[in-house]
Amino acid sequence: MIYLLPFLAVLIGAALAFTLAKKLNYLPLLLSFSGAFLLAITVVNIIPKIYQPDIGRIGIFILIGILLQLILEYLSGGAEHGHLHQQKSDRFPWLLFISISAHALLEGFPLHLDDHLLIAIIIHKVPIGLILTSFLIKANFKPIQILPIISFFALMTPLGSFLEARISVTADTAQYITAVAIGVFLHVSTTILFETSRDHRFNLSKFLMIILGFALALIT
Repeated sequence: MIYLLPFLAVLIGAALAFTLAKKLNYLPLLLSFSGAFLLAITVVNIIPKIYQPDIGRIGIFILIGILLQLILEYLSGGAEHGHLHQQKSDRFPWLLFISISAHALLEGFPLHLDDHLLIAIIIHKVPIGLILTSFLIKANFKPIQILPIISFFALMTPLGSFLEARISVTADTAQYITAVAIGVFLHVSTTILFETSRDHRFNLSKFLMIILGFALALIT
């Protein structure tokens, strides 16, 4: 399931982009829910598991993860939290694709820690797959071109989980890699929540989606 479900979640998002076309008014609500759920799972379930008394410097690696995501976000234009703009050039957006693929690869490393994190990543992957596919459609890529691109991207998170299971590293090193991934999760999820309201105006529907995301994370 660790390998299959994140892959399918991206493809579901891609299918939604093709079938719903421009009817994406619900996307900010979906992003709000996914960001809230991911944040709650990270804070409540994952962070306590890696803060072991005999492993130091975990906080430093969480900060490194936040900085890494800042760099990836700069290269991708904010694709990880829903900020993609129409590509004016017909050239393939290599920086965007490499950065979101690196982000997705890193997401796969800590999935073995908690089933709830797997659910959070699946929920996160659906809007990302939708956003990336919509971006490629608007950039005039044909479906026959989009499918292999999206499929390759969908493989990145399962690949991260595969590498985590196959690479021989010390327990401390594994914890540090997980801490970096946590920093990525914290940055992405909080950015989604901070950007849910345009011009910093209170939006009741988005606020309720955030509350729903928190609540479901706490009761699952």
